[in-house]
Amino acid sequence: MSDATRLAHPALRGELRHDEPMARHVTWRAGGRARTFFHPADVDDLAAFLAGLPGGEPVLFLGLGSNLLVRDGGFAGAVVFTHRALKGIEAAPPLGPRLVVVAGAGVPAPHLARFVARHGGGGAEWMAGVPGTVGGALAMNAGCYGGETWNHVVSVRTIDRRGTLRTRTAADYEIGYRHVASRHGGEEWFVGATFAFDAGDEASAMAAMKALLVKRVASQPLDLPNAGSVFRNPPGDHAARLVESCGLKGFAVGAAQVSTKHANFIVNLGGASAADIEAVIAHVQATVKARTGVELVREVRIVGSAGGASGGTAP
Repeated sequence: MSDATRLAHPALRGELRHDEPMARHVTWRAGGRARTFFHPADVDDLAAFLAGLPGGEPVLFLGLGSNLLVRDGGFAGAVVFTHRALKGIEAAPPLGPRLVVVAGAGVPAPHLARFVARHGGGGAEWMAGVPGTVGGALAMNAGCYGGETWNHVVSVRTIDRRGTLRTRTAADYEIGYRHVASRHGGEEWFVGATFAFDAGDEASAMAAMKALLVKRVASQPLDLPNAGSVFRNPPGDHAARLVESCGLKGFAVGAAQVSTKHANFIVNLGGASAADIEAVIAHVQATVKARTGVELVREVRIVGSAGGASGGTAP
């Protein structure tokens, strides 16, 4: 009996699938399959699932799939799908004049932005431009238009492989630009967070979010599958400027192409494999390094094994 078969335990209340096409769950709409795929009913269900995993089983938490590429050979482990699962959001007692909001890891960042505005908070408007969940935003200190996730974190809730829940603060992490690393060791994942925001005005916050979304539509290739910004901005510069300065707009491998609209985006023109996308990433990095001396660092995470048998574009 395989490990994956043994996981189909009646105690689990969520949805458990095997050999799941990950192209259905990542915004690039490309890549391989996951050996095990679990959509928990709630945090307690997630704890039961993690506690039942074999000790060496790789685990990957997935929200909206906007910052991830699964190689065509697939992911030989367990994927936990948090979107529409760890979805609670509520206002908590304020910290002085600051609005406090508790949100699950599966809550989309734009949903959090609108919730803050409607409850009289300010400073979350930039989150409307983050195409991911609270969990993903915490894991990489997501940010745009001058805002960053961990600037608003009061505490986070985590879970480990044994299903143990903990509350931690920023002091437990090394936090930087698109970087969050645990100071305490061990393997833990974010299941929620408590945020604090300054007082704001709902009407002005909603107007700011609308203007931000108009700017995104005008400047980003949102009509094609993509994963958002592929590279971090180097200190004092912009990745898009460097890529464009090297004449790489429109460069393609197969159906994966550096966007002609925004040079820090790679788009799937239709039928791109994960290998196509990764080849474009590698070519851009090598070309920018050779011509400018700058080594571009990926924002997107790449997991899994190479091989084309299980890749493809999601239906």
